Amino acid sequence: MEKDRPIGVIDSGVGGLTVLKWLQKKMPHEQFIFIGDTARTPYGDRAREEIQRFVKEMTDCLARRKIKELVVACNTITVLGLDTIRNGYDFDVIGMAKGASNIREVTHNNKVGFFATDFTVSTGAHKREIERLDPGVEVFGLGCPKLVPLIESEKFGRPEMQEAIKEYVDAMKVHGIDTLLLSCTHYPFLHDEIAAAFGPQVTVLDPAEMTTDEAIKHLQNKGLLKTEGEGSLEVCFTADLARCKRLASRMLDLAHARFHLIDLES
Repeated sequence: MEKDRPIGVIDSGVGGLTVLKWLQKKMPHEQFIFIGDTARTPYGDRAREEIQRFVKEMTDCLARRKIKELVVACNTITVLGLDTIRNGYDFDVIGMAKGASNIREVTHNNKVGFFATDFTVSTGAHKREIERLDPGVEVFGLGCPKLVPLIESEKFGRPEMQEAIKEYVDAMKVHGIDTLLLSCTHYPFLHDEIAAAFGPQVTVLDPAEMTTDEAIKHLQNKGLLKTEGEGSLEVCFTADLARCKRLASRMLDLAHARFHLIDLES
């Protein structure tokens, strides 16, 4: 396999752009192709079989582009759809990190919280992974169903966004945590606002950085990581291209970006 092949990134919508930000930052010489399935988002309330079909459609699309690695920038797909694409392709598949490997270095009182979708909290997968990484911590998960629709509709700085953030931060504060994981890829759009609402006594972590480190490790192990040359970015959505471009501009270096509207079902 050649180093010059691109890296594929898939998501059920726009949240994965926050993962793409870290990928761009830590691998500036790579070519990235991102697919966000905005026509069929959200995935969380769909049947497992339907999610797996959507995931295979995105993966097949990127396989035709001869990618060297696939990063799944979506917690729902990581929990429900990863088994569909683990085999049958000639590239590694990297799912979202459910915890933070440095959690024991960050927390001082061994009380860790995470914000996620209701679905992600209900699976228990993130709680188990954090406890596996550090068995001595207490873990508190909270579903934040208002945040994704507010982010998707670009309500940044609006009273309804501020009220929702305060509601969830206040609900988590009662547990006395000193560390919070943003366990939905949409939530880093609000990293600064959430961190400000908690105050300096709580460290807010983005698992996307750990996911990126895992992607880099796999490429290094196979001798496929590019360390020179100019990077590039191709961003594809299945609906709402203009809105998605605005959201992308909040997260990404778009100097060398190309945007496309694609149809995965054709």
